[in-house]
Amino acid sequence: MCAGGLLLCCLAGLASTSWAQYAPDEVRQLPGMMFKPNYQQWSGYLQAGPGKFLHYWFVSSQRDPVKDPLVLWLNGGPGCSSLDGFLSENGPFHVNDDGATLYENKFSWNKIANILYLEAPAGVGYSYSDDQKYETNDDQVADDNYLALQSFFNKFPNFTENEFFIFGESYGGIYAPTLSLRVATGTAKINFKGFAVGNGLSSFAFNDQALIYFGYYHGLFGEDLWRDLNINCCDKESCNFYNTSSETCKTLLNVAFRIVYESGLNEYALYLDCEGGIKSHQGYERSMSHLFKNLRKYWSTTKVAGAPSVPLGEVPPCINSTAQMNWLNRGDVRKALHIPDTLPPWDICSEVVGAQYTTLYQTMKEAHLKLLSLGLRVLVYNGDTDMACNFLGDQWFVEDLGLTPTTKYKAWIDDDQIAGFYQQFGNMTFLTVKGAGHMVPQWAPGPAFHMFQSFITNGPY
Repeated sequence: MCAGGLLLCCLAGLASTSWAQYAPDEVRQLPGMMFKPNYQQWSGYLQAGPGKFLHYWFVSSQRDPVKDPLVLWLNGGPGCSSLDGFLSENGPFHVNDDGATLYENKFSWNKIANILYLEAPAGVGYSYSDDQKYETNDDQVADDNYLALQSFFNKFPNFTENEFFIFGESYGGIYAPTLSLRVATGTAKINFKGFAVGNGLSSFAFNDQALIYFGYYHGLFGEDLWRDLNINCCDKESCNFYNTSSETCKTLLNVAFRIVYESGLNEYALYLDCEGGIKSHQGYERSMSHLFKNLRKYWSTTKVAGAPSVPLGEVPPCINSTAQMNWLNRGDVRKALHIPDTLPPWDICSEVVGAQYTTLYQTMKEAHLKLLSLGLRVLVYNGDTDMACNFLGDQWFVEDLGLTPTTKYKAWIDDDQIAGFYQQFGNMTFLTVKGAGHMVPQWAPGPAFHMFQSFITNGPY
């Protein structure tokens, strides 16, 4: 009876007909896996509308899959794959540098939860649309992801009773709350409890405005540039680094922008080296195209010297994803994951999707307030060395919601060390992770797991 592994024994009490629905997508073996997993996993497709199919990879909890929460994980971009989250951040295993073998992640989030990784929107990773038309926007992505969730629960009906959470990273700051609104107000039977945003783009204005302060107070600009910025971008009451009308200020902001994003710094983790060195740095990538939108048009039309160029390539700068790309594109891996032979090779980000993506929302303030009013729990967390979506902008975003603080801003502890700082506003928590960059579970796996467990259990940090 239990020859299929320990997990099948744990699940013996469930009706076999229910679990039989999983069978076509079950992943029974993976090339390069030299260890025996104590969880089950499935990979296949969820329907997100006519002719539109989103690839998912689902891993059951290592603890108690019947009772543990279900968590949806979404990477951002827009146009980047959530399998990056699986294989380099919080999944149960990661790919070794040889691109051929796998190693276990002792801080995997599926230690205590069932995790669903969804490649969205269509055109990202192994997700596709029959018509190969990949133009989309914030609302369409939320609608498609909601349909995909319903498709998931049709395949896995036992999980409709489990507590459900949504986690979004980076542009997931828009993906997560927009999808959460569909789930919270929709008719699908989902036991939705809350959502979290990691290093998210919650407000374009706050993110751009805060970056200049972040750069100066981290020693990137020097006194001459800082003084000139204050003289030309500020009045007695405030500074405007977001949508200034001053041409001199715009030119100075371009200098600051280039230091942060084009000098060779690792914009995702200030204190980490840029993979491959400065010479391999591709500069102004599409992953950064949502930053300083108000000014980029001016910089290009006025021919500002050294102005940001047209996006180059698809891989986020300073990040090395070669190993996972090589592994995911192996023929035997694709077969094990039930990927059609007709699909093109997997890539971490899709230039086709990113180039045709339309941002509809400049801030997620209204969405957060509505979701909080419904009694949902919300976590906004940031690695504090990230310059793509910096912690200060997200802190300002949370403070601008006008909520009443229920704790003071204070440190939280992991493994007898200060892991960061947090403040709670009723059901809303803002939290920083000390020394981590854009991908918190990748660069601070222990504290990230602690944070994750505290949030989904509604426990103390």
